[in-house]
This record gives sequence, structure tokens and C-alpha cells, in this order.
Amino acid sequence: MALFHPSRDQVRQFFFDAWAKFQQQQALTDLETIAVDIIQAHPEYHHVLEAPEQYLEQSYFPEMGETNPFLHMSLHLSVLEQVSIDQPPGIHAAYHALARKYGSVIEAQHALMDCLAEAIWQAQRSSTGLDAQAYAACIEAKARG
Repeated sequence: MALFHPSRDQVRQFFFDAWAKFQQQQALTDLETIAVDIIQAHPEYHHVLEAPEQYLEQSYFPEMGETNPFLHMSLHLSVLEQVSIDQPPGIHAAYHALARKYGSVIEAQHALMDCLAEAIWQAQRSSTGLDAQAYAACIEAKARG
């Protein structure tokens, strides 16, 4: 997989491969281990990951109520990476506060993913870069709320 700019198909193949390796009890990389933890928390995606020939090129349309499982899992990975390096500053503490509040690291990730998804959507909508201040403010508000 390209390190910083993987294609849609490369991202999807990463999740397919990690899940297949896990099921075959093969050794996983650190990133694959994190991906498998996310996949295990989302059994509703297992059928997708077990049928790469059907879902590698599947389109998802949010306006039709479809959730893109690959986007969802990628947002989990992004949030966990941000937490691990505390970037934006304070996300590490916010994550742990939310995990205590919800009693679930997955729910804490989902709360932070809402902020990230909103920041990405706003950047795309306005054709600008991601507003780091607005993103950090959303994270802080989630942790306080």
C-alpha cells in the first residue's frame, strides 16, 4: 500500500487482507492488528470483508442511506493514529475521557470520528484545507459534553 496516498482499492485490499490473515491465523503487522480490532468491533462488516470479489469496487451512496464500511474503518484508523501521537494536541486526553464516559473505546472513537468527518466534509464543501482549529474545538467540546 502506498504510504501516504493509497488508492481506494489499496485501502479496501488492506482491510480484506488483514481480515483474511486473521481468519487464517497468520501473523499480522501492527497496523493489521489494529484493523482487525476495528473489524471485530463491527460484525456488520464481516460479510463485506469475506467477499472481496463483490465489494472491492462497490460504490456507496450516503444519500441512499448507505454507510461505506471502508471509509468508516479508515476513520477509526485515522483517529487512533491521531490519538497515538496526540495530534491535534489534546485528542489523547479527550479520547480517554470519552472512553471512560461511554465505557467503550469504540464509542469514544465514534465520537471523535464525528468531528473528523465533519472537518473533512467542511473542507471538501468549501474547497479549502482542513480547519484544524474547528476540528480541535469539536474534539474539546465532545470531551467536555
